[in-house]
Amino acid sequence: MKTNKLKHIEEPEPEQLDKKPKKKVLDKGIGKAAKDVLAGEYLSERSFRFFPFLLFLALLASIYIANNYLAENKIRKVNDLREELKELRYEYITGKSDLMEASKQSNISDRLKVLGIKENTQPVKSIIIKKEE
Repeated sequence: MKTNKLKHIEEPEPEQLDKKPKKKVLDKGIGKAAKDVLAGEYLSERSFRFFPFLLFLALLASIYIANNYLAENKIRKVNDLREELKELRYEYITGKSDLMEASKQSNISDRLKVLGIKENTQPVKSIIIKKEE
């Protein structure tokens, strides 16, 4: 009788079960590249091949630092202006309340008494002029 090749599963030999597959160490890969960069071999062995790229990275780093510096200065300036705005608002409210207090009729009459001007106690009389027709 013929066995079906698709359903027939061959069992591995006992020698093969003991052996574990070995991981390959990558000689050319990210690990070697990181090792070369950290060891400084890119600058010594391949002297000027990556030099423009390193200059580009240095330029990007300096732009990043300058951007952070300018942003922090603007944040400080905004905070200072907010504090100044609060102080000016408080000063405005204080001045407004002082002006309202000073413009009351009782306060005005008290200040005018010192100058010799008296408050009118009689009601105001209206003069009506009739036009001739």
